[in-house]
Amino acid sequence: MRSQKTTYSLLFVVTFLLLGFGLPKKMEKRVVKEVEKTFEVTEVSFESINVDSGLNAELPSKITESNLNAVYKNDALLGYVFVDQASSKTAKFDYLVLFNNNLEIVHSKVLIYREEYGGEIGSKRWLKQFFGKTGSDRVDFKTNIDGISGATISVRSMTTAIDNLLQTVGILQEKKIL
Repeated sequence: MRSQKTTYSLLFVVTFLLLGFGLPKKMEKRVVKEVEKTFEVTEVSFESINVDSGLNAELPSKITESNLNAVYKNDALLGYVFVDQASSKTAKFDYLVLFNNNLEIVHSKVLIYREEYGGEIGSKRWLKQFFGKTGSDRVDFKTNIDGISGATISVRSMTTAIDNLLQTVGILQEKKIL
């Protein structure tokens, strides 16, 4: 049993050394932590989702080799993780969105917020509004997403980013890529 855990741990480390996200190490650690916590597992592996450049040019959210990954535990697909940036008033913030294997949002998190104001969009309570949304849903800060006083720009930006991602996921589902 102990050698099996050691083998899995070594496999996990090697996977990241060879395939890593292409994200800074600190960010990569945060992503792995959120994935493992959300799916209640350890030692997951990631597989980059590749989209040809012609289709990618048409997608609302651009897919790179490091921002959309399938998440596996052994050979079982747990879901998908998307990591990107959105604009705040004068800077950008990093966020992630986790989908289950049915492509429903099960978790979202602001990983790094770089402004003095507007960081309230990182609250779990506000981010829960996106849970359960799929590629067939639309989200809009004017109609079905609550605003936050003092964080208007960040709310609009995050909501638009999630809506673009949902549209992208819907297209990728139609094209049988996800």
